[in-house]
Amino acid sequence: SISQGFLSLRRRLLEQLLVLDQPLGMRVKKARTVPFEFVLEALAGLDMRTKPMFGCESVYVGDKIVLILRQRGKPKPDDGIWIATEREHHDSLREEFPSLRSIVLFGGDTDWQNLPADDEKFEEMALRLCSLIHSGDPRLGRVPKNRISGPKKKKARKKAAKKKSGKKTRR
Repeated sequence: SISQGFLSLRRRLLEQLLVLDQPLGMRVKKARTVPFEFVLEALAGLDMRTKPMFGCESVYVGDKIVLILRQRGKPKPDDGIWIATEREHHDSLREEFPSLRSIVLFGGDTDWQNLPADDEKFEEMALRLCSLIHSGDPRLGRVPKNRISGPKKKKARKKAAKKKSGKKTRR
């Protein structure tokens, strides 16, 4: 009936008004959780910063990306610590970290490797990895390629398209 509909509407409005004393229409963001926080604690003291990337947490030391911390569950085999390295270092890293493997999401062998979270010695291996980062192991980390973003990207694409078609561009 009309009175029940009104009471239901009134209850929903009051619930919205009372949610953490936030004004009507404002949403409270869920706090971001960082997977494997013990890794960040182990890297304390370095020139380190983190930032969200692909629903994971990327870890930079200096100007290099060294790790991505992932715990999402889909696909489960990719949960763990993604290590930024080069293919030439895979064999030597696998000697120290036998469970190291390629990332399933990437569909084959890439520069990135995964220290899987489902390994029974995961925490021990993760802390060993952190000690290698502390010591400046040259096998770990990559300087990201500069990427053009925003309005400059559109201009660069147009310029490349014109160049490809043989038209001259204005300066």
